[in-house]
Amino acid sequence: MDTDPRFSRLRQWLTGTVPAKLGEAPSSEPVPASGDASFRRYFRIEIGERTCIVMDAPPEREQTEPFVRIAGWLREMGLNAPEVFAWNRDEGFVLMSDLGTVDYQQALNDATADALYRDALMALVRMQQAGDGHVDQLPYYDARLLQEEMALFADWLVGRHLSLEMPDWWPEVTAALTESALAQPQVFVHRDYHSRNLMVSDPNPGLLDFQDAVRGPLTYDAVSLLRDCYVRWPAERVGHWRKQYFDHLVEAGLQRSEDWRGFTRAFDLMGVQRHLKAAGIFARLWHRDGKDRYLADVPNTLRYIVEVGAHYPETRALADWVGETVLPAFEAHHA
Repeated sequence: MDTDPRFSRLRQWLTGTVPAKLGEAPSSEPVPASGDASFRRYFRIEIGERTCIVMDAPPEREQTEPFVRIAGWLREMGLNAPEVFAWNRDEGFVLMSDLGTVDYQQALNDATADALYRDALMALVRMQQAGDGHVDQLPYYDARLLQEEMALFADWLVGRHLSLEMPDWWPEVTAALTESALAQPQVFVHRDYHSRNLMVSDPNPGLLDFQDAVRGPLTYDAVSLLRDCYVRWPAERVGHWRKQYFDHLVEAGLQRSEDWRGFTRAFDLMGVQRHLKAAGIFARLWHRDGKDRYLADVPNTLRYIVEVGAHYPETRALADWVGETVLPAFEAHHA
């Protein structure tokens, strides 16, 4: 009995598609390459002397059209996104180039970090500058979406996972974070620009998981990268990289040198918004999808909120409450 009918259909599609598109038949069976937090699966397959990646995205769960379209845009910008060789829209199969097996999370250490972050930040500025020609075709990262993301924290982590009540001041905090995000320059936002979606490659970095790109706040991707949910660096080092990024933005004409103070505030408040969202998503992945490995990353996101939020009047109450109530409750729950 076939226990994985999608995999069988994927193999059949490859058998007919690969020779027609690439001139050679597959020389190996598809083997798992990676999974992610969605319903997508990825397989690696050998074709002659090269390897390719096959995405399996059930169409009732995931749409492949944004991935294929945005991959093309990124490549037009001179960025290293996968080249799509074949696409079965109805089935949700995509055959693409392989960007390698080592991601930033695996490669980052004290010796490599400066060079890897330099490459990633320069690629980000290129995307924000060159993406201007496509940004109007992206969904807006509007107030509704920003608020829905922060509600994940209240609903899934605080309410569902920890059985706590949200404080009365919560709407004021989310309103302030939303206002700050919408006041920033609105640019092409990758939306998952972090160590697990950047591959060490030539040219570096290789970009993955960009299908949810939006038109949104300038600092969103940079704070995703530098205050990564999965990798933590000393504040002084993050500050150094943030200043490098700002200088690149000034050179590209996306900021002015006198914007530095407002930029750092916007960056910090954007990070608070993103870490509220991430903590809620990690809890939802467990309760809704049965994926528990992301729960180990919740404390890191909460500590960012405590450390950064304490510096701003809009988020000080949130930082105090997360530090005194939410984080201890989470740690006790998982002791």
